[in-house]
Amino acid sequence: MQTLTIDFICSLDGYGAAEGWPGWWGLESPEYLAWLEEAPDRDAPLLMGAATYRVMSALTGAGEPGTDVLEGIPKYVFSSSLEAPLTWAHSTLVSTDAVEYVRRLKEESDRPLRTIGSIALCRSLLEAGLVDRYRVVIFPVITGATGTERIYDGYPDVALELVESRTFDHRTQLLEYIPTVLDGPPGR
Repeated sequence: MQTLTIDFICSLDGYGAAEGWPGWWGLESPEYLAWLEEAPDRDAPLLMGAATYRVMSALTGAGEPGTDVLEGIPKYVFSSSLEAPLTWAHSTLVSTDAVEYVRRLKEESDRPLRTIGSIALCRSLLEAGLVDRYRVVIFPVITGATGTERIYDGYPDVALELVESRTFDHRTQLLEYIPTVLDGPPGR
């Protein structure tokens, strides 16, 4: 069975985006972009929802730095609002139950899987026990006034065991964990 890694980028206060800010909050450093190009799972199939598909396919088409690596990667897009055929190369539209589809995909895939964005999809996969790794890249900004897409709202309680950490250009943090969904706070 293949592993599934949830991948998020966020501000220090947990927002996935912010109004008026450029992609990566304008902090896509050379070390971070090099890591994206060289990461062992850089060509792993991507799982995403419709909103992430719309944003990322537009960014890739506009030549946003670091997005060109996504072009040739297989993408599974979970949506009831999009229609086939999808225009972004190597994209497969999935309109059936995401949890069951990903459960089967983990069993049948010849490569590890990962997500990109897609807060609700990731939450449902985590709650279903399908997530093996949880990777967050934290950009050193607080976007309390302009932040959108709060990542962790509605999540269950989750214990995280740190298995990797890295700092890019003395400012941006990568943290990778093994997640365990909890029934509630420990010791109650």
